[in-house]
Amino acid sequence: MNIFFSFIYTITHFFIKIINGRYMMKKKIRRRSLPPGWYPDSERAVRNMLEKWQEELALESLNAIAGIVPHAGWEFSGKLAFSVFRALRKDADSVIVVGGHLPTGGGIFAAPEGGYETPLGLIDADLELLDFLRKNISLREDIYSDNTVETQLPFIKYSFPSTKALALRASPSEEAIELGELLHRASEELNKKMVVIGSTDLTHYGISFGFTPKGYGKEAEKWVKEVNDRRIIDALLMFRLEEAIRLGVKEKAACSAGGAVAAANYAKLKGAGEGQLLGYYTSLEIHPAESFVGYAGIAYE
Repeated sequence: MNIFFSFIYTITHFFIKIINGRYMMKKKIRRRSLPPGWYPDSERAVRNMLEKWQEELALESLNAIAGIVPHAGWEFSGKLAFSVFRALRKDADSVIVVGGHLPTGGGIFAAPEGGYETPLGLIDADLELLDFLRKNISLREDIYSDNTVETQLPFIKYSFPSTKALALRASPSEEAIELGELLHRASEELNKKMVVIGSTDLTHYGISFGFTPKGYGKEAEKWVKEVNDRRIIDALLMFRLEEAIRLGVKEKAACSAGGAVAAANYAKLKGAGEGQLLGYYTSLEIHPAESFVGYAGIAYE
């Protein structure tokens, strides 16, 4: 009899391994699409860069539940984005990054894959959360290459090595506010300790972007820093969400205001205080040019 049960046990586990193996083979992975100029392409290079920034940045005492990060190439804004990830609560069991680059009314996009490739290894997608969102909001499959989310993935893997994540993008509209509400609901109903990251750069100024309302030179730079970027930063810090969307779209103060607003609304509904500005500068400080972009890092605790 013992031999019989041993045989059944062996056969059962043999078929379980086959089924699991087939599942892993069928599991779709979102592969890297950006070239190495955006962020390093090897594990060693990524770790070296992040460890260097870790040493250069001040010790972080925040326990943030949400944040807003820039998404240019790491040479330009990576260190600032990383400073926001360092401020996030470390016990999160799901990390949601909400990017953009969508028109007003463009909807909510979700990566359909079961995992995301990074130089530091695979990130498992939070499919439970994805299923919850699908049941409660109209989602479009995100099959497109986009830097607003991809540049953040290595930060997630480094900061949360075993934590699941979900890649989303939101248009700058009421839909982004609704997404923040739904993520808050999901955290309560699914009993998840979530952190939400909104990904956006600020004003894209200059002839390269077709936006030169204040001409060129120091006056233009001053206007971007002290007026256009400052207004949307203040709106996001103080949870003035409709204003942030309007400034992003009408005043061209952000390329992905939807992602920022979704994260800010999640933080607001979770009871966070006003946002903390961890840093701000423009690409001119990295690379002087006629055209330039603003970058801000915000944390909500």
